[in-house]
Amino acid sequence: MAERRTWRARRERFLNGWHAWRSARTSPASGFVYQPEPKSVGMFARGRQLIAGNLMFAGHLVEARDAMLWDLAAPDTLWSEEAHGFGWLDDLAAVGDARARVLAQRWLWGWIDRYGRGQGAGWTPELSGRRAIRWIQHALFLLRGQDSAASHAYFAALSRQTTFLARRWKSLPPGLARFEALTGLLYSGLSLEGMERHVEPARKAIGTECARLIDAQGGLPTRDPEALMEVLTLLVWARDALEAADRDADAAHLAAIARIAPTLRSLRHADGALARFHGGGRGAEGRLDQALAASGTKTRRNGTLAMGFARLSAGRTSVIMDAAVPPGGDASAQAHASTLAFELTSGRRALIVNCGAGNEFGREWRRAGRATPLHSTLCLEGYSSARLAAPLWVGSSQRELLADGPTHVPAHLSHSPDGPRIECAHDGYVRQHGLTHARTLELSFDGRALMGEDFLVALDDPAKRRFDSAMNKVKLTGLPFQVHFHLHPEVDVALDMGGTAVSMALRSGEIWVFRFSGAVNLSLEPSVFLEKGRLRPRATKQIVLSGRAMEYATRVRWTLSKAQETATAVRDLAMDEVDVTI
Repeated sequence: MAERRTWRARRERFLNGWHAWRSARTSPASGFVYQPEPKSVGMFARGRQLIAGNLMFAGHLVEARDAMLWDLAAPDTLWSEEAHGFGWLDDLAAVGDARARVLAQRWLWGWIDRYGRGQGAGWTPELSGRRAIRWIQHALFLLRGQDSAASHAYFAALSRQTTFLARRWKSLPPGLARFEALTGLLYSGLSLEGMERHVEPARKAIGTECARLIDAQGGLPTRDPEALMEVLTLLVWARDALEAADRDADAAHLAAIARIAPTLRSLRHADGALARFHGGGRGAEGRLDQALAASGTKTRRNGTLAMGFARLSAGRTSVIMDAAVPPGGDASAQAHASTLAFELTSGRRALIVNCGAGNEFGREWRRAGRATPLHSTLCLEGYSSARLAAPLWVGSSQRELLADGPTHVPAHLSHSPDGPRIECAHDGYVRQHGLTHARTLELSFDGRALMGEDFLVALDDPAKRRFDSAMNKVKLTGLPFQVHFHLHPEVDVALDMGGTAVSMALRSGEIWVFRFSGAVNLSLEPSVFLEKGRLRPRATKQIVLSGRAMEYATRVRWTLSKAQETATAVRDLAMDEVDVTI
């Protein structure tokens, strides 16, 4: 099986190279018939850093002032992919001055000279789609002051990439990568003279993929909130480009936008950031607001799960919990063992978080970030609620899928007399230990307190027999468990009340207090925050409740509440920490 997957990956790389080489025979477009306006949001600070020679892609910083980007040795594959995707064009366009334009032009025509005829790195459908979108959106920025020879090379390279996309987008696994490739193909077909034949196939394919991948609740199979935001962004761009060219988007395309927007509103915290689950981060600054505003849909999913997540909100507090079966199959390539984990944000400040995806920090951090102990939930005897299968090849990439995870995750959202409530459970520990993990969260109506209960229970006779067998293996000393509450790095934390409580101070001035009851021990332990855009993981702390399951039912109660002296409305004037890329 491994040999077959390796052969498949080699075949995909060969076909990409073959079709990239064949695309060099494409008759080049001579100009634009229509040009979509720039919609991608760049970061001014990162653009200034690029001009200064500080190139930070995929968590690696390369200092190379006045260097040609394509002469640099890429630290890893992710760095190379980010460079070839041309997302940095957004940042240089955000600066928009003469120095930024000169650098963008130098790097773009440097790419055309080295790779533009279909040779070398960067010729994958998702990167070609991402690249085409940026080249077209920023065409005025790029072509200003260029002579006819440079313009001809630009349009010839775009034409080749359009042909390549038309031939290879189907080779991508369903998901965000396909939407990137199809949106790039649609942009090129609408914009370039002689490429009109690609518009209708791309338009129909986007509709087909929307009907196939976006479920009735507006979610993706990967259950990654950030990926869902990127898909909505692409769908909105594609819709607007079609409308500007006096064409209609496919009905399934429009329906998908209407389904996704309410779901994303339910997946954002009180500070505007997305919940960090299944490989996704908080989202690029401004991207979510822009996509939601442009979607034309203002509703939110209330009282129901959104892509398998439960949202409790009151006052200035939001809680988002993973309350569904984890992704399976190919969709689980970036998925985490995070069932029943939650995040809590108060106003502009994150308090309880998941550690995040470690993709930018290497394979070991990526694997660690997917494990249950790096999420704010219960972990039994060091096991994750879902395990990683052996590495395999999917398309041209090596991936590790989730396996042996929860198959039954009942969830019930309701309103108690005191506030919104979620009751949920999963069977991820039943096969090894016979125990079901159940969790109840209840948020007070004023948002000042979150009450939680964690249960470990053997529900039936087969489960009790498994529990007894597991107890025999540890000589009846009990099955150790830990309930993790990972804190955001900007939270100041200290043990309080003789070690029976924890005080947490937010930069806004709010004070939160953690208390518990049950036969467990409380401790403060080191943790990490794997934040995208950083050079290295950030050190932080976690609250850990440790105990042993001795019987068929074990219960732990805990509360997170604002201290009495904390005002209901806090004027938060503290500035956020400056990003390392500035």
